[in-house]
Amino acid sequence: MADRPTSPIDPEIISRVHKIDLRARLVVEGYVSGLHKSPYKGFSVEFAEHREYVPGDDLRYLDWKVFGKSDRYYVKQYEEETNLVCQALLDVSESMDFSTGDVLKKDYALTLAAAISYLVIKQHDAVGMVTFDDAVREVLQPGSSEGQLRRVFTLLEECETGGETSIGKVLAGVAERVRKRGLVVLISDLVGPVDEVLAGLRRLRSRGHDIIVMHVLDPAELTFPFERLTLFEGLEAYPDLLADPKALREAYMSGVDECMRKLRAGCLAERIDLVEMNTETPLDIALSSYLAKRAGC
Repeated sequence: MADRPTSPIDPEIISRVHKIDLRARLVVEGYVSGLHKSPYKGFSVEFAEHREYVPGDDLRYLDWKVFGKSDRYYVKQYEEETNLVCQALLDVSESMDFSTGDVLKKDYALTLAAAISYLVIKQHDAVGMVTFDDAVREVLQPGSSEGQLRRVFTLLEECETGGETSIGKVLAGVAERVRKRGLVVLISDLVGPVDEVLAGLRRLRSRGHDIIVMHVLDPAELTFPFERLTLFEGLEAYPDLLADPKALREAYMSGVDECMRKLRAGCLAERIDLVEMNTETPLDIALSSYLAKRAGC
């Protein structure tokens, strides 16, 4: 097996590339061939259902008979368009605006969301986007056109980090809203009570969704490398703290280990993919490694 080329998408490059569409293409075109196996065994045009028109949809598929009856625009959706609907849930809470290295968790997560969207659309499947902190902030309904990809990139370019996180509540709300079974990709640092996160994920899983959790963390959150007296800036509901790291390290690492153990066990029990992503790891390598593993399942 030939050696793979050196990754061009290290965290420093991500930090210097500001346009989200370019970031996504750099990540995807370097290594990754797809999010799931191609469904096409020949071209299928069997009618499946109607969905509401969104700007950018191909006007050839507008159903004028339905418009005449309802005065609303709907497009005909065919089987090859409905193979997969992917809903990406992106955490834009304040804790995502953190870094001790070259790239913010937020930027890593935004690029990840863009890359996944790019993959899904290029496979002629549909992708939607939900951004959230303590509540849902933006909702982009699923679509499969090139215009949808532009809408995804625009939404991500305009994303700003917000307040506290309430993942459990948001996931419960999404479970009620997203009725059609599909793929749900949660991209978050998962700050908050682990039991609430797992309860929200179970709620989604009970609806029959295939779920991938992309757990994005800064390396310092995993290793707590601080040595000298440090002022730790509080994020979300946490206050600032001036402390000797040596006095905190054992309790902090014990807490991290316990949270990770519960997350892994909870996701395994529900057959949810938990992907641990360190912002120090080149994103294309992290993503392609996971997708290769998933394809082999």
